[in-house]
Amino acid sequence: MRAARRRREGPPGGLNGPADVRVLVAPDKFAGTLSAAEAAAAIAEGWRRHAPHDDVRCVPVADGGPGFATVVAEALGARQEVVTVRGPLGTPVPVGLVVAGETVYLESSQACGHGLEPAVEPMRASTSGVGEAVRAAVGLGARRVVVGLGGSVTTDGGAGLLGALGATADVDLAAGPDALDGVRRVDVEPARRLLDGVEVVAATDVRAPLLGMFGAARVFGPQKGMDDEQVWRADRVLDGLVDAVCGTSPSERRVAEEPGAGAAGGLGFALAVLGARLVPGTQVVLDALGLDGRVAEADLVVTGEGAYDHTSRTGKSVFGVADSAMRHARPCIVLAGRVDVGAREMRAMGVESAYSLVDLVGEDAALADPAGRLAELAERVARTWSRG
Repeated sequence: MRAARRRREGPPGGLNGPADVRVLVAPDKFAGTLSAAEAAAAIAEGWRRHAPHDDVRCVPVADGGPGFATVVAEALGARQEVVTVRGPLGTPVPVGLVVAGETVYLESSQACGHGLEPAVEPMRASTSGVGEAVRAAVGLGARRVVVGLGGSVTTDGGAGLLGALGATADVDLAAGPDALDGVRRVDVEPARRLLDGVEVVAATDVRAPLLGMFGAARVFGPQKGMDDEQVWRADRVLDGLVDAVCGTSPSERRVAEEPGAGAAGGLGFALAVLGARLVPGTQVVLDALGLDGRVAEADLVVTGEGAYDHTSRTGKSVFGVADSAMRHARPCIVLAGRVDVGAREMRAMGVESAYSLVDLVGEDAALADPAGRLAELAERVARTWSRG
C-alpha cells in the first residue's frame, strides 16, 4: 500500500504573514491504538515541529461508534451522568449519559461493546443494557435521545433493548440470538408508550440492513466471534424476529431493510421499530461540533483514521470531514494507519492526498508507538503542505 502523491506542488496559495496556514486537524480514532483526541494531539504536535507559526486547531470527530459520547460531551461542554446497566452477558457496566439541555446522548458500545465481559459469547450477548440506558435518559427528563450505534459484540436485533424498555414476548428477549430461536410474538407497544413524546435518533456508523448478505450477522458476525454456522443461525433467528415484531408481509418488514437497521447487530432495527430516525452518526457529531463553520475558516483540513479504505465512504467520519472540505473548496488530506484507496476514488471523496503510517515506519513500529509515529508522519506531511 502506498499513499497517493499530492496533485500539485507547493503549499496552499494566497497566504501571507507569519501564520502561513490555518490548519484544521479533525481525525477520528485510530481503532485499538489512539482515541480521536489523542490522534489529533499527535498530528498537531508533529505539524508544529515543522511549522511552528501555522495556526493549528484540533477538532476530534467520531461516527456513532466508540468515542461518540466523549467527542460530543467535549464539543458541547455538556455534563455527564453515569448509570450502571447490564453488560452484554450480564456484568454490571457504567454508561455515561451526556446531558445537553433536553437532549441526552449515549453510546451503545459502553453497554454492549468489546472488552466489557471476560468471555466472548456472541450467541448469548444482549443489548439489554442499551435499553436500560435509554430508560435512564428518559428518566432524566430527556425530550430527545441520541443513541450512537457501533462497536457492539451483539447480534440480537435489538431484542434486549426492546425488552428493557418494556416489550414482552414468548421468548427471553434478554439472552441473545440463541434465546430468540422460535420467537412468534413480540409486543412492542409498552416500549413505544415509554418513549411517547421523546424524539429518538439512532446515530449509525454503518448503512447495512438487518438481514441477508450485507446484513448484521453475515457482514459483522465473524468480527464478533461467530463461526459460519452461528452466522447462518443468527441471520435466520433475526428473520424470525422481524416477523414477530413487524408482521410477515413485505410492507410490514420494510423497516428491516432501512440503511442502518443492521448497525450494532440490529440495534438500528429495534430503534426504528420504536419510531427512531436512523441517521449517519458522523453527521450528528459534525453538526454538534459546528464543523462546517470551522472548515470555512481553515486553509487546510487534515483528517485521519486507522484504516482509510473503501468502508470510509459508508458513513465514516473521514468521509464526512472531506465532504465538508469539498463543499467549502478547502483542500483535505488524510493521515491513516493504512491507506487502501486509489487516487481516483480518493479524489471522488474530496481528498487531495492520503499518507500511510505503516508505509512510513512499518506495522510493528506503528503499533509500538502510535502517537509518536503519527507525529512523525504529520511532521513529514507538513513539509509539503506548509511553508514551515
